[in-house]
Amino acid sequence: MADRPLERKGRRLSAAPGSPVAPAAPASFSASRHRWGRWLGALFGIAVLALLAWAGRKIEWPEVIAALRGMPVDVLVGAAALCVLSHLIYSGYDLIGKRWTGHRVPTRRVMLITFISYAFNLNLGSLVGAVAMRLRLYAREGLAQPVPTQILALSMASNWLGYGVLAGGLFLLGELSPPADWQVGAAALRGLGALMWVLVGGYLALCAFATRREATLRGHEFFLPSFRLALMQLVISSANWLTMGAVLWVLLRQGATYPETLAVLLVAAVAGVVTHVPAGLGVLEAVFVGLLGPTLGPGKVLAALIAYRALYYLAPLMVATGAYFVLEAKARR
Repeated sequence: MADRPLERKGRRLSAAPGSPVAPAAPASFSASRHRWGRWLGALFGIAVLALLAWAGRKIEWPEVIAALRGMPVDVLVGAAALCVLSHLIYSGYDLIGKRWTGHRVPTRRVMLITFISYAFNLNLGSLVGAVAMRLRLYAREGLAQPVPTQILALSMASNWLGYGVLAGGLFLLGELSPPADWQVGAAALRGLGALMWVLVGGYLALCAFATRREATLRGHEFFLPSFRLALMQLVISSANWLTMGAVLWVLLRQGATYPETLAVLLVAAVAGVVTHVPAGLGVLEAVFVGLLGPTLGPGKVLAALIAYRALYYLAPLMVATGAYFVLEAKARR
């Protein structure tokens, strides 16, 4: 089986490669699932906002400022180096897409496009960064649809594939200890971890053994990548999440264990997605202060998060903005 999808004349191929092939669901089931999803998302958002309000009352800002001023230079340098590494690893998502679709955009340009899109995605949300920016920049390189959409979908699938493996493992191992007043207990987290592993395992099994590699749903074709590419998705995504966790662990100066820090980051990541807050602003802080603040101190945790946002979010955005305007200027010549 070739790694790249087959082109079809006169047929729309805007669906997601890397997404498991699934049969069409009845309209009533889809509507019911959508309503449940909205209710669950709203409830989760309310819980996060309540956690944010609770955490805000605990913050002593002089303590935060003192912790920031006392952060050693070698800690900041080490965290910055890990940030660079994470952004480089993330570019591997689109390099997998390049390999799969077979497009001829140079590797360096693909990495630059991915870096710019990721920086905007982190700070302004997925619609601006992951979607609009990526599609625009690939169109500038002469890629016609459905190839940019295929790359985007494969990248998104890759990101959550590694997330599922790591979060599932950490929840199963009990690395995250929820507060006593949380409604979600340790047993529920272990069950969630097991479900994540089942989903990831099912995806890999489909990529390895499915005889039918495509299906049409509402005018779109869905493709499965090869098992080899699925493993590449898993490895690169896991490496990126692990590196992001290492950035925070370094900034927290090993006040918490690395697995615990990573587990909290993974919870914060999905909380940011569910609440639809751009850059997860306030959500990331609420989750970390709520889960690590009682043991490390809210001031120390918040200081580490401020440094994290400066190094992982804002500094790359400044570089990406300059790079984007350079690309736009070259395209107009």
